[in-house]
Amino acid sequence: MTFSSLSQLECPRCGTVHDADQIIGLCPCGSPLLARYDVQSVKLTKDELAARPPDLWRYHELLPVRSAANVVTLGEGMTPLLPLPRYGREVGVDRLLMKDEGLIPTGTFKARGAAVGVSRAYEVGVRKIAMPTNGNAGSAWATYAARAGMEALIAMPIAAPEICRREVKVVGARLHLVDGLIGDAAAYIREQPGYFDVSTLKEPYRIEGKKTMGLEIAEQLDWQLPDVILYPTGGGVGIIGIWKALLELQELGWVDGPLPRLVAVQSTGCAPIVQAYENGLPESEPWPDAKTVAFGITVPKALGDFLVLQAIADTGGCAVAVDDEAILAELHRLAQLEGAFICPEGAATFAAVRRLRESGWIQPGEQVVALNTGLGLKYPETVPLT
Repeated sequence: MTFSSLSQLECPRCGTVHDADQIIGLCPCGSPLLARYDVQSVKLTKDELAARPPDLWRYHELLPVRSAANVVTLGEGMTPLLPLPRYGREVGVDRLLMKDEGLIPTGTFKARGAAVGVSRAYEVGVRKIAMPTNGNAGSAWATYAARAGMEALIAMPIAAPEICRREVKVVGARLHLVDGLIGDAAAYIREQPGYFDVSTLKEPYRIEGKKTMGLEIAEQLDWQLPDVILYPTGGGVGIIGIWKALLELQELGWVDGPLPRLVAVQSTGCAPIVQAYENGLPESEPWPDAKTVAFGITVPKALGDFLVLQAIADTGGCAVAVDDEAILAELHRLAQLEGAFICPEGAATFAAVRRLRESGWIQPGEQVVALNTGLGLKYPETVPLT
């Protein structure tokens, strides 16, 4: 049996096809590249899948790593899809579920992209990686690089969460702090020779790890898709990945009917994709003076913004911005009602659930999945002790 059905890389902007078995970043036109699979060659049944170990590599036919020997893993994947009955009743969404990515190696969903991205990079011959980050992606990629025996250089804003800086240091990666935003960290990385740049969407495989959230949601709901999926959106890899996963499941014939309406959630302190959505634009403009308590979604201009906006449009979704006050209020309210201490980025999705239910965009009786992308314990400053 073939471990991966990966066939090629394709540019979603200009349509150029590229050989997948090479070290490659962006398409020459400047667009991210997407992995494509010979889905029709996949003979896996749902029963066979159900018998596999409960990690994201259970979907290996739809992942890019060609040999099981090159899989770099810490047991990531198959996070809980939790009903939230008390909180759901309060906000008027009785069928509300939380996909809890806090319960994964390194404490955030970034472990998915790092596991698959590092595995595939190693497989094609990369031994030194570098990236800018707002925190969690850097600590995840540094961790998986250590697991693979690779070198890592991580640049992040000095305001990034302290725990992320410590995670990078403890696994032996090189850490560089910049006095600025993620764009300033990216400028530093571009100047460093000898490293393969694994910035958001500048390599093709992080998105393949992130898409397993969509595959898991479908499987956990017995292949009956929810009505709405909300996702905190910075670089947008997760929402693009979930959309890609659902399209591949349609092609496989494992799901049918309309796709869930995808919602990109941002902060009012950094909402370029929301602004583009509201103005009917195909891509966003850089956001000035970006700042929010949800540090992980402080991305003034996402490389894949046009794909996020396409995912929203193709599924009848929307983009919504919530302010920091609402984010912190929902973080505390969810913890009080459900015992779930989530990250600020995840809390933003719940602020959006409340907002969209109040406006009627989410209808009574609809099944709604909100993504919590990280462990609240990584953000102790969100809970004042006085």
